Amino acid sequence: MSSESMDINSKSSDSNGFYVKDVSSHDGESKWQHLKNSFKRAERDDKFDEQDLDGLERAIQKTSKTDLSQNLKKRQLQMIAIGGCVGLGLFIGVGPALTNGPASLLIAWGLVSTFLYCTMQSLAELAALFPISGSFSTYATRFVDPSWGFAVGWNYAIFWVVVLPLELVASSMTINFWQSDINSVAWVAIFYVLIIGLNLCGNKGFGEAEFIASLIKVLGIIGFNILAIVLICGGGQSGFIGAEYWHNPGAFAAGFKGVVSVLITATYSLAGTELVGLTAAETAGNPRIVLPSAIKQVFWRILLFYMITLTLVGFLVPYDSPDLLDGSSSSDASASPFVIAIKAGGITALPSIFNVIVLISLLSIGNSSVYGFSRTILSLAEQGLAPKCFDYVDRKGRPLVGILASAIVGLLSFVAASPKQTEVFAWLMALSGLSTLFTWFSVNLSHIRFRLAMKKQGRSLDELPYRALTGFWGSVYAAVLLFIVLCLQFWISLFPLGQSPNATTFFENYLGAVVVLVFLVSHKLYSRKLNTIVPLATMDLDTGRRETDIDKLKQELKEEKDIRDAHPIYRKIWNFLF
Repeated sequence: MSSESMDINSKSSDSNGFYVKDVSSHDGESKWQHLKNSFKRAERDDKFDEQDLDGLERAIQKTSKTDLSQNLKKRQLQMIAIGGCVGLGLFIGVGPALTNGPASLLIAWGLVSTFLYCTMQSLAELAALFPISGSFSTYATRFVDPSWGFAVGWNYAIFWVVVLPLELVASSMTINFWQSDINSVAWVAIFYVLIIGLNLCGNKGFGEAEFIASLIKVLGIIGFNILAIVLICGGGQSGFIGAEYWHNPGAFAAGFKGVVSVLITATYSLAGTELVGLTAAETAGNPRIVLPSAIKQVFWRILLFYMITLTLVGFLVPYDSPDLLDGSSSSDASASPFVIAIKAGGITALPSIFNVIVLISLLSIGNSSVYGFSRTILSLAEQGLAPKCFDYVDRKGRPLVGILASAIVGLLSFVAASPKQTEVFAWLMALSGLSTLFTWFSVNLSHIRFRLAMKKQGRSLDELPYRALTGFWGSVYAAVLLFIVLCLQFWISLFPLGQSPNATTFFENYLGAVVVLVFLVSHKLYSRKLNTIVPLATMDLDTGRRETDIDKLKQELKEEKDIRDAHPIYRKIWNFLF
């Protein structure tokens, strides 16, 4: 057997002819030696001459292939898509939003859901075609403007690196629901070790943990919805409720401004949905099949987790409920309208069970934060937009320096012992508070410019392994709506609901936009080029494609379409939704 086949970095070809790392063999090493060697830098065998390439061309080449392990399974991606980032925004954040009235909830989440669906479809098209490192961060660089990619990428990285200490502190506070005698700092330490340990297990650890956590959240939401219907119909101690609270105290509490306020909350609650796009480069199997299928699960996430669930919550809890108002500053399950509804129904054991689901959700998002930051900063480093040390990927496919940096920032969670923790985290979140809006906008802008470049270069859409169901105009619609939401956020930050204008509130809510602008301008000044927008006529539409044989791809797509056309109507509906 040759030395190459015995190497720990040996590669095997998948069914599509794409090379994936095989790190399963110990090659006669002791377990300790194997463990130690696994932390060594992975060696690429696809090196290229950088001297004749400009900055954008180098970024495209470096992100087109990855040293990350391609181990994430289809079932893991589907659960990450449907329930991966469901957490505090839904279980707790809905409480303050509900004080603006149940109709405000449905209008705001319904509107946000429309442009989120368009955004995810655009991401599915790009990720199926270019399953590359960094996903939408890289798309912004190669399809829009390297300066824009720098600004959006760093803003997204800051968002995720700050989320870890936030979720750790919130998790420790959630334990207080049971009036634990153990100091909250001890819980922070336990959860910190757990999350960092999972990410050091590679994407297998991340994927399996997210699968289990998402499954628990899905079952918890389904169980609550069934219970809610029973309570509304009179199964609890409150008797028949029906639509009583929609009439008294009413459907709206603060009119248009209240709806706008909830619109912002709805956007933040859905943050992280795009994370599944970052898994493109680590997907086992064919991304053009696996990724679109997983991303289509967002439809069910929106329908089941938000629209149906929020409708039921609006029937069970009046917006002027004293428990809702008193718990608005709490971070455990006592502040959740879900728990308030369960208690009102006279059920004593379920609040504790629901608090477990809240805790799992928080830890799940903390786990996702390390994954999201380490992959984003890796992509930025590969593009030359972050320090080169962050492009270190070991033989197990782990971006070690990114994970280490996230772990170091995660130590801020021990500020939980400080009375200033609320102020500290408020300003940390303010740095990237608008990250979700800019990230989603960037996905749609990248898709718009990609499609325009296809048209400019005379390329056929038949070359695409997956076409966004919402098409080009879906991206335009989403981009326009996101810009409007950004403007409305400026208005609501300047003139907050029920408060007088003040600088502190404004910058806590809108500092993220200033940060993005500073990043954008700084990069242009550093590059000494004001116009770095990628020309449509010369935009690279091929590097990083998984399928390079266009004719073979077209034939496969035609055969798959013929098979789908032969299916009965119920199978066609199923395939469309799933």
